[in-house]
Amino acid sequence: MKVTDIISDKINRLPVGYVFTYNDFNTKAENIEALTKALGRMVKDGRLRKLSPGRFYKPRQSDFGELKPEVYQVVKDLLEQNGKIMGYLTGYSAYNELGLTSQVSNIIQVGTNELKKNITRGLFKIRFIKQPNKITKKNILLLRILDAIRFIKEIPGASIEQSCKTLIILIKNLNKQDRIAFLRLAKKYNPAARALAGAIFEICFGKKSADAVYKTLNPSSEYKIDISENILPNKQKWNIL
Repeated sequence: MKVTDIISDKINRLPVGYVFTYNDFNTKAENIEALTKALGRMVKDGRLRKLSPGRFYKPRQSDFGELKPEVYQVVKDLLEQNGKIMGYLTGYSAYNELGLTSQVSNIIQVGTNELKKNITRGLFKIRFIKQPNKITKKNILLLRILDAIRFIKEIPGASIEQSCKTLIILIKNLNKQDRIAFLRLAKKYNPAARALAGAIFEICFGKKSADAVYKTLNPSSEYKIDISENILPNKQKWNIL
């Protein structure tokens, strides 16, 4: 079987929208040139799209035209490698999943323990946000919620008060184990995020429920978030303006 036939057969079996690289083919060194040429021809004839150097995907079609690959596919190599969690999707795509916004962005934000330089892949701009907590599969949802609290002023298409209402609902639905983890993770965020996270948590689970976070704050510091007492009746206690 010719190298080009093997490549074509492999691509036929890949799902549409799946982002792949040269490594997906396990090609011998002497066949790399043939692989490169074959993929280049498929890009020219429209069978494939090139996301960025060395990254390709089969385009998805809908009634409204061609669709871009899913956000996860664009950055999956930045999220997990050899079974090890390297990062997690946060920011705009996470806000959408959490019901905080309906807007879609070409900016993909990835939380990582080590800050990295921003990169571009095709139409997507990838921005990295440093996460002070260890990232595990179990705590990704909690980190996304805490990131939304930290960047509540930047959530597109929603007011701060609307976002706060949604966050209250999300936190109320946490189970007991996640509530404990939420408070532990919150302690490593910046003071303004800790204050808002603690205030919301207290509204959800009662007075003194977030004392562990409250004790980490400077009692003389104030946090300007522009939220009313109708939404956050305990804002004065937490020095939220």
